[in-house]
Amino acid sequence: MPKAHPTNHHEAKLRKAGHRLIAGVDEAGKGSWAGPLVTAAVILDETDVPAELYDSKMLTPKQRERVFVAITKTALAWTAHVVPVTEIDKEGVHKANLQALKRAVEKLHISPDAVLVDAFKIDLGATPVINIIDGDALERSISAASIIAKVVRDQIMSSELNRQYPKFHFHVHKGYGTPLHAKLLAMHGPTLAHRMSFAPVQAAAQKASKKFIANKKKPTIFNKAKPTRHTSSRSIVGKPKKHVIQTKKLKKSIKKKAARGPKRTKKRTAHKR
Repeated sequence: MPKAHPTNHHEAKLRKAGHRLIAGVDEAGKGSWAGPLVTAAVILDETDVPAELYDSKMLTPKQRERVFVAITKTALAWTAHVVPVTEIDKEGVHKANLQALKRAVEKLHISPDAVLVDAFKIDLGATPVINIIDGDALERSISAASIIAKVVRDQIMSSELNRQYPKFHFHVHKGYGTPLHAKLLAMHGPTLAHRMSFAPVQAAAQKASKKFIANKKKPTIFNKAKPTRHTSSRSIVGKPKKHVIQTKKLKKSIKKKAARGPKRTKKRTAHKR
């Protein structure tokens, strides 16, 4: 486990100002090349905060899953919002992220008195919002939200998308721009799970398209074969036509000679006598 726990500096100030229900909000997968963007919002119970609460990036997958269970059991309210790839490509990742952070807060079954957001500023009307740089490492409610978002997204990448696209090993790199992912993207081209609005994915798509065109086979054009003309139904396939005609003439000649042979013999005998 990391040595430093996140503090509750801003949360303590909000509580002194009279706010009791304070939500932490964060996202996971914003810079990923593939897969959804996931945002989460958590309202912790100030009397029952999980002991292993840290920034999600500082925890191992098993540690995150263990803390995830603790958060979902003890928190007053929590939720996760999943943004599909199609929406990210349509709206742009930044706009989609801001909308998703706001949506996560709106999905809470308890309305918060104030909201702490990691880095980004969102508009929630009359509800006070404080955006904090590196908030997932500094504020425990944001840390809780980062763990919820990360575990939910990793589960989607490791199970659903990994089964759908086994060649890409999403369970290993989770869709981020790692050397392994870049190599597989160059080999196979992008899938429907990839964000086509991202430059590396666009470049891979163009290379895959050129490769497909280069390897595409041209259709073979065959010359029309001339129909074979047979002189007789008895002719042998492949035998030259001239040879067939000569054979027929020879047969006729033999028949004629056989027919007139005896007559010639009688005439010659009578002449000798």
